[in-house]
Amino acid sequence: MLDWATLYCPNRACPCYGKPGAQGRLVKNGATRGQRQALCRACGSSVMLRYGTAYADLHGDPAVFETAVRALAEGNSLRATARIVQIDKDTACAWLDRAAQQARRVMLTLWRNLHVTECQLDELWSFVHTKDRNLETALHCCAEYGDAGIGLAVAPRWRLVLAFVVGKRTQAQADLLLQRVVAVTDATIPFFTSDQLAEYPPALLNAYGQWVQPPRQGTRGRYPHPRLEPPPQLVYAQVVKTRERGRVVRVQQTLVFGRCSHLAEYLADSPNSQTVNTSFVERANLTMRQQNRRLTRKTNAFSKELPWLEKQLWLALAYDHLVLPHESLRVELPDPEATRGTGSLRRWQERTPAMAAGMTDHVWTTAELLGYRVPAEVMDSWVTLEHLFPALDSLHQGN
Repeated sequence: MLDWATLYCPNRACPCYGKPGAQGRLVKNGATRGQRQALCRACGSSVMLRYGTAYADLHGDPAVFETAVRALAEGNSLRATARIVQIDKDTACAWLDRAAQQARRVMLTLWRNLHVTECQLDELWSFVHTKDRNLETALHCCAEYGDAGIGLAVAPRWRLVLAFVVGKRTQAQADLLLQRVVAVTDATIPFFTSDQLAEYPPALLNAYGQWVQPPRQGTRGRYPHPRLEPPPQLVYAQVVKTRERGRVVRVQQTLVFGRCSHLAEYLADSPNSQTVNTSFVERANLTMRQQNRRLTRKTNAFSKELPWLEKQLWLALAYDHLVLPHESLRVELPDPEATRGTGSLRRWQERTPAMAAGMTDHVWTTAELLGYRVPAEVMDSWVTLEHLFPALDSLHQGN
């Protein structure tokens, strides 16, 4: 699904750089090797219609490429996908890289100024190459091998993953997760809930805390060092689970930041949570395990290198948020609509998390996801986010 109206001249020296469609001076200019192209009358450059999409420089049938991407996003392994669409395993790797790069561009374009009032944090266990307990001494020197945690931040109202991080469970990773949440949301501080991971309270302070100068004790001596304190709007509660013989026997709630009165107000206003919980982020964990073969337990389809795990996560995230409708998000139509057949009237409008969050107004197709062209001004603005969302590693051997 490629649109001439979104095509623009990529030449930064051109006076029409980034101007799409009628705003630029592009005219259709035939095709080269079967691929349609346009000519920029301002600078004389040729631009392929596929420029800026996942189809750019694709050597293969686009329909087969779309089928392979759907298979990967639905939870198939690389080798299984290669057998389904009858391509080489290395080609499936290359197509996964191509689709993941596109999914990352699309999600970073849509993840902007989200008005989030409630956010749940949790982590998902996985591993890369070998589990920690099976690592040999020499392999411990590789920071990417061993157990890998996937930190998630989920907006329960929309079933939307606001941010994720992949790596070891360290304070730096928790800080990065909350910084990414800040980057994609507006000025509103959400109500946070999580489990008892020790890294979350410092990460919340680093993301939302305010520096306060404590008063000096007495009239002599140095002032105490400034310290971070939570703002009055920050409310953070933890779910404390007590287990016996591997089973949860008691669940309690602990308020870490904020006042009890503010917590009661948040729970009273929440359309999803009547008590402190992490149910929605844990359900997102299950969805990711179902739609990502690399996260399936007791399988040989785990990631052998960390970048491939992140690429699969980007693809699964974009596919789940834009292409797959969620039954819990559907809304009843005011007037039932007739279907094409002779069956009953359609009473419900299907919605995806992106639709519920106001990112889009319709359910996307796989071709639309792969063919979406990010505007030039949006891509240029990513320079300010490179420290939070570094570019994915270029294609290399391994999977």
